[in-house]
Amino acid sequence: MTGDRAIRCAASAVVMAVAVFAAIVSYSHIYDLGRAHGQAGTVARLLPLSVDGLIVAASLVMLLDARVGRQGPPLARVMLSLGVAATIAANVAYGSAYGLTGAIISAWPAVAFVGSAELMVGSIRRSRPAFAPHSAPPAVPVDACIVSESPPDRVSVPEPLRVRAEEAFAADLAAGQVPSIRVIRSRMRVGQPRAQQVRRHLASLGER
Repeated sequence: MTGDRAIRCAASAVVMAVAVFAAIVSYSHIYDLGRAHGQAGTVARLLPLSVDGLIVAASLVMLLDARVGRQGPPLARVMLSLGVAATIAANVAYGSAYGLTGAIISAWPAVAFVGSAELMVGSIRRSRPAFAPHSAPPAVPVDACIVSESPPDRVSVPEPLRVRAEEAFAADLAAGQVPSIRVIRSRMRVGQPRAQQVRRHLASLGER
C-alpha cells in the first residue's frame, strides 16, 4: 500500500467515524425534541432519519449526476439545503433551553454530520473519473461495405504473381487439384504468407 493510498484510507475511516458519531448525537437530539413536542413511538424514532437521511440521499443523487457529467437536479439541491437547515434548527432548538452555549453545543453534531457527509461524497467524486457519455459508433460508408464484400484473396495477390501462379499450376487446376503451400513456395520462390495467398487465389479459381 502506497503512502497516498494509506492516507486516503485513514482519512476515509476517520471521516466515516465522525459522521457516525455526529449522526448518533443528532438523532438523539431530534428524537428527544420530537417526543417533547407530541411525537411518540415509531414516529419519534423515524423523524431523525427523515431529516439526516435526506441530506445523504440528496448528496448521493448529486454525486451520481456529477459522475456521468450532468448537473445535479435543482430538487436535489433544494432538498439538501432543507435537510441541512432542518437538522441544524432542530439541534439548536434542543439546546436552546440551556442558553446560547447550549444551543451552540447542540448544533455542533449537526454541523459535523453535514460536513462529514459532504467530505465523503466529495472524496468519492474525486477518487474516480466521471463516466464519459456513450457515443454512437461511427457510420460505415456504403462504399466500404461493398468493398469489404469483394474477395480479399484476389486483391491481396499482385497481378503478375497471379498470372505466374495460374500458368505454373494450370495442369493442377485443370485436374481439379490445388497445390500445397510447400509446392507453391518451392516452385514460385515465395515466402509462407505469399504462398498462402497464392493458394487461396488458386482455390477460388477452382470453385468457379
